Amino acid sequence: MDLTLDSLKDMGAFTGAPVEKEITLADGDKEKKATVYVRRLSYHAAVSDIKSINAKSDAVAGRIASAICKKDGTPVFQPGDITGESDPERGALNREITMELLRVIGEVNGKKKGS
Repeated sequence: MDLTLDSLKDMGAFTGAPVEKEITLADGDKEKKATVYVRRLSYHAAVSDIKSINAKSDAVAGRIASAICKKDGTPVFQPGDITGESDPERGALNREITMELLRVIGEVNGKKKGS
């Protein structure tokens, strides 16, 4: 096989559009649902992983920032938004939303059928 864009496309080597997922968050005694878009792990995740190694920064924040995006694929977060470094007064994302975001990232990037 010659490596071409068409052959790669036939192999499923591209990530395609972000995947819509729903997360549930507690708001006092109530639950609120929110729609998030998850980019499959791809070039963006690889770049984020390399940056976190070189900068000795938070790899988990980088992973969330590289995967959670708007419907059009543009990022929602920078790693500092997640860790609280971008706005110390606002602080870091809380545990609940962090775990929900990691859960949907895992769902979207889980094992393919037949793998």
